[in-house]
Amino acid sequence: MTTPTADLAGKNFELIREAVPAARRVGVLGNALDPFHKPFLAYVASAARTLNFEIKVILVQGADDFERAFTEIAGSGVEAVLVQPSLPRELAAEAALKNRLPMLAPSVEFALGGALMAYAADGGEVNRKAAGFVDKIIKGRSPADLPVELSTKFLLVVNLKTANALGLTLPPTLLMRADQVIE
Repeated sequence: MTTPTADLAGKNFELIREAVPAARRVGVLGNALDPFHKPFLAYVASAARTLNFEIKVILVQGADDFERAFTEIAGSGVEAVLVQPSLPRELAAEAALKNRLPMLAPSVEFALGGALMAYAADGGEVNRKAAGFVDKIIKGRSPADLPVELSTKFLLVVNLKTANALGLTLPPTLLMRADQVIE
């Protein structure tokens, strides 16, 4: 099983545009300690160009680096932040709220932890399919004979508490499309 986390950059930019229509400049936090940060940032940069967003990329070296990163991002005039999901969600959510920045991430756990929104693969579906693979392997199938599957079900989670704390009024159409609204 694989989840298209980086591939969701375009959808996250569309959600930023819907939630914060005036946003044109987005801060992007990448996890310098995660080798996946390079493809993540490449997808983000491509989606930003396509959707006419300017991005300010900051690489975070660890938890102690969050204060510096968010101070730099907030000082650069960004209107929202997109975060690589391998970063600590609570620290990112606290820093984003402290700096009054709407934050999105391609991980549902981030919205549950205080981000404004998340659009990501449905973890329940991923786990069910992974269990199916385990079952097949236990019954004798070779892992090499099993296909790689890409997630097909995605969830939109909106944290209305965070929106209210930021003074954002989200469009009713966005809230109606959400799979989960945290109030």
